[in-house]
Amino acid sequence: MPMRMTGLMSGMDTESVIKELVQVRKQKVDKAVKSQTKLEWKQDAWKSLNTKLKNLQSKYVANMRFSTSYAKLKTSVSDKSKADVITGENATASVQNLKITGLAKTAYFTGGAISPSSGEKLTALSKMSEILGEEFAYDEENSGFNLKFEGATESLRIEVNAETTISDILNQIKEKGEGKLNASFDEKTQRFFISAKESGKDLNFTISGDGTGTKADTVVNALGLKAVPENQEAGEGEATYVKGQDAEIYLNGAKFTNSTNVFEINGLTITALDKTEGEGITLTTQQDTDGIYDMIKNFFKEYNSIINEMDKLYNAEKAKDMDPLTDEEKEEMSDSEIEKWEQKIKDQILRRDDTLYTVSDALKTVFTRGVEMSDGTTLYLSEFGIGTLGYFSSADNEKNAYHIDGDPDDKDTSGNTDKLKSAIASDPDKVVSFFSKMFNNLYTKMNDLSTSVEGTRSFGTFYNDKKMKTDYDDYKTRIKDLEKRLTEYEDKWYKKFAAMETAMAKLQSNTSAVTSMLGM
Repeated sequence: MPMRMTGLMSGMDTESVIKELVQVRKQKVDKAVKSQTKLEWKQDAWKSLNTKLKNLQSKYVANMRFSTSYAKLKTSVSDKSKADVITGENATASVQNLKITGLAKTAYFTGGAISPSSGEKLTALSKMSEILGEEFAYDEENSGFNLKFEGATESLRIEVNAETTISDILNQIKEKGEGKLNASFDEKTQRFFISAKESGKDLNFTISGDGTGTKADTVVNALGLKAVPENQEAGEGEATYVKGQDAEIYLNGAKFTNSTNVFEINGLTITALDKTEGEGITLTTQQDTDGIYDMIKNFFKEYNSIINEMDKLYNAEKAKDMDPLTDEEKEEMSDSEIEKWEQKIKDQILRRDDTLYTVSDALKTVFTRGVEMSDGTTLYLSEFGIGTLGYFSSADNEKNAYHIDGDPDDKDTSGNTDKLKSAIASDPDKVVSFFSKMFNNLYTKMNDLSTSVEGTRSFGTFYNDKKMKTDYDDYKTRIKDLEKRLTEYEDKWYKKFAAMETAMAKLQSNTSAVTSMLGM
């Protein structure tokens, strides 16, 4: 901003005069800026609404147009303490008998308490020389011990010498066991604890020396790694070993085994919890009426939220004589006053919006027209106890929201007869046929409303996002041009007043000269 010295000769407040002259043209700039701001707020309102419409379409409508989405099954277990069952998509309606004859176990070795020759408490850093004494003769071939997995042809050698620490032994067990075993040393009980990382018989393992009287046997005994037989009760301080085993079940007489207690069979995920007695337990897989009901209910809950918002936006009261604030206007207001002012404009930014009406009306029409069934009849939502409350019973901007009779979460219709649940229980095929066709109609309509239109709308968008962007960019260009003209206009007046001041200065100078010559 150039520094201007004005009014020195004339004594006029030329700054105020020019400001008044420029003000009329500045209003054109302010008007364009306010219009651009309103358009930006309108874009933001539509972006938010568009996201909700797209989520509704992808989360519910896209799936609920297929009859397979309603093919929901659930499985009940006659004794839930014995088994837990998850019903998958490929399951079929059935009644099955389940016998659980064995649960999976994990191989677990509890070492015997170690009594070192030194009599000192051992730690993970204690060496073999502290356990067996310095006099024990070590050699590479005979001083280690063997670790072998069940079914393996060869043993894994755990190498030991005088400098080998307990930590070294633990690391060898983990590394040479190919990561299949856990191994630790408890300093409080002075015992080794070794277990398979997974259940099942395939990870059973044994620890042994090379034969009675060998150095390897001495090491095994000294480390408390010689376990008593599994069927023999261990004495105090002795090592024990529990073999891992596979789970075993019989489903409808067919035998199944697995390394874990979880079986995936014909669409069912069965988790064995305990052995069964006698004839076993019953698994009943049947239509999940609650699942279908909840899917329909959840859709209308989200749909109602969106349609109510659209009605509220469309029917908003007009914010009379309210426009976005200029920077000068904001300086005269507090932050809370500015926020309140702007929010009032944003709340009515889509009032009587043509696109909003088109989209809203199209969605409503799908649900009021009904569905033509395969037998030629036309069914409506009211057939299943779903409808609006009526003009005088509904709250403002909630007159197009749908309620389900008998819905315990709906205070307006919870006391009515639940037609939807009854229909699902008595004739699920009819329910599935009706709703899949209705949602197919809705999906088609939403696709039509959000197809790409060159220069106007992008694919998947329910409003004219391209047109709005073009208009916004046009405002940017127009505002820039208006501001340039305003600056030029302002500069013109400053030049005129500067010329006047110069002329007055010359006149005063000439008058002073004449006066001086006349001796006045």
